[in-house]
Amino acid sequence: MTIQVSTDHNIEGSERLNAHVKDVVTASLGRHTEHITRVDVHFSDENGNKSGVDDKKCVLEAHMERQQPVVATSHAGTTEQALEMAIEKVKHSLETIIGKMRQHDRTAKDQLIDMQ
Repeated sequence: MTIQVSTDHNIEGSERLNAHVKDVVTASLGRHTEHITRVDVHFSDENGNKSGVDDKKCVLEAHMERQQPVVATSHAGTTEQALEMAIEKVKHSLETIIGKMRQHDRTAKDQLIDMQ
């Protein structure tokens, strides 16, 4: 699973941020690595240099083989909080999609066995 991190011009990208994001994403989505090929994480500051409540935005895209990407957007006071919220949304969606894929696989196998 490849993890790519990007930021807008209002948020300073750093090795520390990249390492933190990769650690959090791997820990949170690690059990789905057989299905996820790439995760893109983009941070932006909606208010630029002005302060504001929940002005940090995180867009997280989880790419899967033969599936549309799962995308979640969240806003929070810090990039860390926005990341955590986006991951929870993506994790919930992935569990639903992967559960349906597994159910579909089981149904197909059962039909194949019944045909024999």
